[in-house]
Amino acid sequence: MKKLLYQLDTDSLPSVFDNVVGYDGGADHITALSGVTAQNVGGLVEGAIFTRGPKDKQNTALFIGGSQMSEGQALLTAVQRKFFGKFRVSLMFDCNGCNTTSAAAVAWLSHGRSLAGERAVVLAGTGPVGQRAAALLAREGARVAITGRKIEAVRTACAAIRARFAVDVEPIGAASHAERGAALEGAQIVLATGAAGTPLLEARQWQESRTLSLVADANASPPAGIEGVQATDRGTQSHGKTLFGALGFGALKLALHRACIGRLFERNDLVLDAEEIYALAKTMVSR
Repeated sequence: MKKLLYQLDTDSLPSVFDNVVGYDGGADHITALSGVTAQNVGGLVEGAIFTRGPKDKQNTALFIGGSQMSEGQALLTAVQRKFFGKFRVSLMFDCNGCNTTSAAAVAWLSHGRSLAGERAVVLAGTGPVGQRAAALLAREGARVAITGRKIEAVRTACAAIRARFAVDVEPIGAASHAERGAALEGAQIVLATGAAGTPLLEARQWQESRTLSLVADANASPPAGIEGVQATDRGTQSHGKTLFGALGFGALKLALHRACIGRLFERNDLVLDAEEIYALAKTMVSR
């Protein structure tokens, strides 16, 4: 029986990236649907849960994607509300790579070390990856802050993190290099999660820091989010700091995404969200 994956994307065009990785993860066929919302998903879910028999339902799975995490979370809730009894299929949530990218980054940052009590700053952290990374760092015991250009947007993101993960994250308004540099005062960890090709920090600002020990940049497109960090850095030592670039932890992100897709077809009742995906990432980090 074929392994069928239904890619439910909130955007007008479904993600090609998610489609390719879905096939690489073991799906035999992927149906990529765009413009899926909490209001129109009901019939799609019913089609997935009412067709195959109990022993065969594990061969059908759902993937929720799209660029807007709030819309994706509403979609996730709507899908789960349609499940009942044995009428359910496995489901993965990864809007804009929020869970797989953040899990891979934090898994590397925490690999072989404790982050408990460390101060971590997520630059441009109001987006999907930044919010998830902040939550995972906080769950590792770090004291976390996120920055953004507009303080109200940062506060909204912190409230969303608190509501979802029950952890507190400090909001910092920082629209300039100087303000972002000031936000790093006393920090041991900095992770940049801004838009592709957006410089967020000058090299001297992390190189001259007396407290920073871990510096990571999730931006794979030039120019770098953190000047002086190479996309391929994976544990590179520079100026007394350990550096990670987007491609450096990106290999784990891709392997993790593929592994999650494979797990969807092992049973019919999995929900792979931040916690489950991060737990898997930590078992894969040294591979």
